Amino acid sequence: MRKPLAVITGGASGIGEATARRFAKDGYAVAILDQSKEAGETGAKFIKDQGGEARFYACDVADHKAMDQLAASVEKDMGPAAVLVTAAGLIPNTESIMDMDLAAHDRMWQVNYNGTIYACRSFGRQMIAQKRGAICTIGSINSRLPLPLSAYNPGKAAVERVTQMLAVELGRHNIRVNSVAPTYVMTPPLRARVASGQRDLNKMMAVHALAGLPEPKDIADGIAFLCSDQAAFITGILLPIDAGWLSAVSYRTYAGGVPWKE
Repeated sequence: MRKPLAVITGGASGIGEATARRFAKDGYAVAILDQSKEAGETGAKFIKDQGGEARFYACDVADHKAMDQLAASVEKDMGPAAVLVTAAGLIPNTESIMDMDLAAHDRMWQVNYNGTIYACRSFGRQMIAQKRGAICTIGSINSRLPLPLSAYNPGKAAVERVTQMLAVELGRHNIRVNSVAPTYVMTPPLRARVASGQRDLNKMMAVHALAGLPEPKDIADGIAFLCSDQAAFITGILLPIDAGWLSAVSYRTYAGGVPWKE
């Protein structure tokens, strides 16, 4: 008997890697889709070494024709998707709209937004045929407020909206669609940016309610919940996993001052 299949785009690193491991632990077979062959194959091997089932598939989520073909290959090899997590994405540094690199802006939309749409279409069709499934997109808490991330910020707001639209369109097929909204997550790329001085950890910590930032596994736990039977009647939501960023970012910057000191 085949295990249910979890498909993770961007599954070779960061949130995607942690999510692949979490679903494998929960008894799913895992298809890891990523551009990084070495990291993807290493991730699949780790899961198999732990007694799980996993395969790596090279993938550019921004290519909709390739995504359709890949979805067919995954279904032939491992069965139809029961879960889809769209973790593939690019993360920028700050920039102004007037001075941004337009090629980088377009690529950000192609990967973060179009890539989400393409994966949901290609694997969502498999779920429609099975009359069941769960999809979790990766949004961002910063989509709730304007920040100087010229493509990333509005792109993640668009991901939230399309998640809601898909929840309605696919709900009649018994498919739930939700999103998680992380704050800064201590992934290897963020650690590298902090180490190089591109990001200031003290400034990041200053706008959170909790004294710590989530690790990739913390985001994976939220994703696993939204895709589980425990969330059977939850669809169309954006779940903040933000260490209190959304509450603290306005509270801590109140012009009248806060009523306590650190």
